[in-house]
Amino acid sequence: MAKNLLIVESPAKAKTINKYLGKDFQVLASYGHVRDLKPKEGAVDTEHGFAMAYEVIERNEKHVDAIAKAAKLADDIYLATDLDREGEAISWHISEILKERGLTEGKHLHRVVFSEITPKAIKAAVASPRQLSHDMVDAQQARRALDYLVGFNLSPVLWRKVQRGLSAGRVQSPALRMIAEREEEIEAFKAREYWTIEAALRHPENDFSARLTKLNGKKFEQFDLTNEHDALAARAALKAAAQGRLTVSEVGSKERKRRPAPPFTTSTLQQEAARKLGFSTSRTMKVAQGLYEGVALGSEGNVGLITYMRTDSTALSDDAVAELRQLIARDYGNKALPDGPQVYRTKSKNAQEAHEAVRPTSAMHTPREVASFLNEDQRKLYELIWKRTVACQMIHATMNTVSVDFALHHVAGGDAAFRSTGTTIIDPGFLAVYEEGRDQKSADDDDEGRRLPKLAVGEQVALHDIAADQHFTEPPPRYSEASLVKTLEEHGIGRPSTYASIIQVLLNREYVLLDSRRFKPTDVGRAVSKFLTQHFTQYVDYDFTAKLEDELDAVSRGEEAWVPLMERFWQPFKQQVDEKTESVDRNEATGARELGADPKTGKPVSVRLGRFGPYAAIGTKDDEDKPQFASLRPGQSMHTITLEEALELFKLPRNLGQAENGDEVSVGVGRFGPFVKQGSTYASLKAEDDPYTIELPRALQIVQEKLEMLANRLILDFGNGVQVLNGRYGPYITDGEKNARIPKDQEPKELTEAQCLELLAAAPAKKKGRFGAKKTATKKAAVKKAAPATKKTATKKAASTKTAVKKTATKKTAAKKAAAKKTATKKGSSKKATAPAKNS
Repeated sequence: MAKNLLIVESPAKAKTINKYLGKDFQVLASYGHVRDLKPKEGAVDTEHGFAMAYEVIERNEKHVDAIAKAAKLADDIYLATDLDREGEAISWHISEILKERGLTEGKHLHRVVFSEITPKAIKAAVASPRQLSHDMVDAQQARRALDYLVGFNLSPVLWRKVQRGLSAGRVQSPALRMIAEREEEIEAFKAREYWTIEAALRHPENDFSARLTKLNGKKFEQFDLTNEHDALAARAALKAAAQGRLTVSEVGSKERKRRPAPPFTTSTLQQEAARKLGFSTSRTMKVAQGLYEGVALGSEGNVGLITYMRTDSTALSDDAVAELRQLIARDYGNKALPDGPQVYRTKSKNAQEAHEAVRPTSAMHTPREVASFLNEDQRKLYELIWKRTVACQMIHATMNTVSVDFALHHVAGGDAAFRSTGTTIIDPGFLAVYEEGRDQKSADDDDEGRRLPKLAVGEQVALHDIAADQHFTEPPPRYSEASLVKTLEEHGIGRPSTYASIIQVLLNREYVLLDSRRFKPTDVGRAVSKFLTQHFTQYVDYDFTAKLEDELDAVSRGEEAWVPLMERFWQPFKQQVDEKTESVDRNEATGARELGADPKTGKPVSVRLGRFGPYAAIGTKDDEDKPQFASLRPGQSMHTITLEEALELFKLPRNLGQAENGDEVSVGVGRFGPFVKQGSTYASLKAEDDPYTIELPRALQIVQEKLEMLANRLILDFGNGVQVLNGRYGPYITDGEKNARIPKDQEPKELTEAQCLELLAAAPAKKKGRFGAKKTATKKAAVKKAAPATKKTATKKAASTKTAVKKTATKKTAAKKAAAKKTATKKGSSKKATAPAKNS
């Protein structure tokens, strides 16, 4: 048995490291976090020094047990989880579990850290272990406690004031505010017209263009020409004065140097992967994790290809720089090498976490050499990291920018001038390997690569034409993943390990959606953001959030204690939560708007946020008549919808006519979206069908398809809600509440009612979505344990279920029975699929 136990976070990393350490070491994985706060109120005791009640995460219990079993037999235990705060906290949690189980007495506990998984780095780390950093652990505990307290206290306020099931996050909320405020800027934006004037010039060497830079004796500004009349008048005056040629008045040439971008940090890697590869932040981190933990390179075995991917640092080790310079000299020549190493300063103040930049563990593993061992995503990301790292140690690029001015005299209104610029690369330097991407093009980008003919002062160039072009100013763009990460980093919100999770949480909660790879807030997201910004201003304030991050960093460096930090945050926060729970009006919190009056009834028309999303209403609950309700159409927002658009929504339901059997056919929008109804049959419209324009033939076709599907789907119906159906993954049993699998040796058509009830009784309950996930898991476990029940018990259970079903069935009217049957047939789809429900 191995004398030493080394614990890492992932099995892939364990596999790679295992071969480096030999038979004296056993390497096991914790599979990420091993403990977390108990998911109930009071898990952080605010009355007693913020004591935290932890429990082992259910899915990792077997991995913790395996670690405990190995620890019992080992002499030395090496905690080798990741080198950031989270990794330190995981090591601490493992050590606490082992202590609680009495498995650390007489043993040595070592903490080892490494930023790359190479034989040299692993052996050096094991040879020089350290103690656990309780400062880093305290910082991580404080972060977890803060997130828990914000979530557990703010979410119920959102449930009461905005919509049930919502939640708020300490770091996600400022990010949501950014996206929502950008949307408000876009909506408030008023486009301004402006005109540009450009001359098309002809020259024997090559044709080129020149922009108007001076008009009426002064510098030409963006809004000097704002209408067609003035623009065309200016164009005519310029053409008349030019008389078919422009004369060179000045020629300027300027050489400039462009330095390479620094090596990747987590943030810049996520930004570039989004710009150049179209990767989401979570996809980038997942692929980078695989490259870091190890990839099988043929006879070399598992090799960690990049250094740790969660870092604020742009530093490179001396060994890495020496190897990079060697590779550059070999592949690009000595002229591509600067006199000495390029040094990049790290912005991060947090010295304990400022290790190395994200770089290849060996530059000699060129993308071409390793490509055949990598999947497509790995290949692309590795090439990006490799090129950026190599380029950062290469010589600067030398550019030459030439500008040529053309003066025009005797123009109506005063002198005028045109300018043409072009930039050529004299020495590409690092650009031979890599060029940094940009979110938006600049004027310099247009000039780059444009060659101008050799021109001298006084030389005349033939004027082909002068064009006047109309433009309109554009609103600020919505955030892309790259620009959002960049802005979060600039504001100091979040840290390298959190950017991907911040974005994922906002998408999962459906507070934002991606529209053409840009973030657009949903109406729910905007309501949450508006509520928090108005009533919890401090806690979504960018500076406050950044200051709190800095304080957590100070805790990790041992400069500040975590409990006083918690106390300073908790007291005013709790007071504000209590106050706002009582004082805030729900209509104001959800962003309800009154649009005007209904011309037919004179009643107010408003838009509100309801249980199933945004909806329009005619009238109020105080009216004698019941208000009318209509769901908003896909793509409509309660923040921008007009009175006219809202009134259109009340044209549903529409009567389309009659089917051949005399059934009325209508179309409407219900809780689960647009539908067509023929008699008692309901069928959902397809994505391409519009309930406002659909005609009778198409509606009948949709109903017919639904009836055929139902006919083929129904295998058995016992008349009490219990059915045997053909599903997406084969036949199954359902009662509308639970689904049960059919044993492989059982013919579905031959099942009896009693057999179906018995199988349903033993089936696990359906999952209730993300808020009920934990409970479901517990119930599942309980069902598993109860499985070997006696035949007698099972029959008794089935009988009681049968009685309950019969009682319910008797109470229902014939119409309700039909509806229940329909619901049962639809239950194959998951609850999440019906989430974007609408009010009818």
